[in-house]
Amino acid sequence: MEKLSSNTKEILSWILTFALAIGAAFLIKNYLIINADVPTGSMENTIMPGDRLIGNRLAYKNDSPERGDVVIFHYPDDEEELYVKRVIGLPGEVVDIEDGKIYIDGSHTPLEETYLKEEWTVATGPYHFEIPEDAYLVMGDNRNDSWDARYWENTYVYKDKILGKGEVIYWPIQDFGKIK
Repeated sequence: MEKLSSNTKEILSWILTFALAIGAAFLIKNYLIINADVPTGSMENTIMPGDRLIGNRLAYKNDSPERGDVVIFHYPDDEEELYVKRVIGLPGEVVDIEDGKIYIDGSHTPLEETYLKEEWTVATGPYHFEIPEDAYLVMGDNRNDSWDARYWENTYVYKDKILGKGEVIYWPIQDFGKIK
């Protein structure tokens, strides 16, 4: 009888360990981090096709996305899909794109974009965006090959649809590192 009790205790110990591990994984995945993959070249050279990344779900809990942040969000035209793009325009701003240059709120100086893959030659403007409050204008870093706000039916990404800030590329291992 004692041996049965010892075996039962051991089994219950293992069940409890697995239950706690599954519960912890569920909480981390749903409340702390988001896992995303990038199947296309729209974010080259920042994120390459096939890269997998981790986003911080808590990054915008008390703060708002900033220009230049890489965000993971529900695609506005099909919320079942997750997209990864860079924040270009902030709530309430007016963004004009002319000849592949971005101008914010009527500035004569274009936005400096050191992260672009190459010279921007496709769909270079003119575009005019008046960003609603609580919404963001996002675009890919590979402007010549990015399905982004320039083409979407629902142009803007609202804050409540942003799931997290892209933080780290973890796969493939040779691409491991912080997202800039």
